Amino acid sequence: MPIFTDYCQGMLLLSLFGQPCMALVIFLRHGQARNNTERVLSGRTPGVPLTEKGMDQARKAAELVGRMDVARIYTSPIQRARQTADTVGSANNIEVVEDDRLIELEMGRFTGCKYDDIANRHGNIFLKFYSGDRELEGSGVETFAEVKKRVNDIVGYVTGRHPGENVLLVTHMDPIKAALSGSIDLKPQSLFELIVANASLNVFYEDKGRLFLRGINVMDTARFDDWW
Repeated sequence: MPIFTDYCQGMLLLSLFGQPCMALVIFLRHGQARNNTERVLSGRTPGVPLTEKGMDQARKAAELVGRMDVARIYTSPIQRARQTADTVGSANNIEVVEDDRLIELEMGRFTGCKYDDIANRHGNIFLKFYSGDRELEGSGVETFAEVKKRVNDIVGYVTGRHPGENVLLVTHMDPIKAALSGSIDLKPQSLFELIVANASLNVFYEDKGRLFLRGINVMDTARFDDWW
């Protein structure tokens, strides 16, 4: 079950309105891709495109981003993220730049495996990942600390390069969870249970090098009004 209910999302969104204007760092998860429907850990494997539903989700995200005065889009080079970024960028005439710091989690020897098979053989590797469990050492899986470092690096880069401007970062679930964990105190169990929805916006503002959460799993334009 997602940690943040519609009610909580609504309360977070209310805080976006009527506040002093501050530069936003907006994380967008890619739309639904083939690996999502097949329940496969594709990791960085090439050739995993968006589904038809995922393309529709990207177009809807583009409508929302069009109301947010975004100066630049940075994206993971992985196909499903790049397709999402290009859809949003072309709809709003925003330049798209690839950055490897937004890339999908490296899954090592689990790449290409089905979720159910992994669970049956190895237990909850995702909870182990968020916990920094040493059991994953030697498996080739990127550590959560490594993900957090590269996410912090890209945030520092874009906020330095675009002072006072809103920037969109198109990426994957775990880099977004890394950003969330740096903004609010989420324990490993909470990180595991948290669902970052496909094509959802996760909105932060940056102040003196820190990110502060303002909205999570934002995807419904009906929740916004002209104050945005």
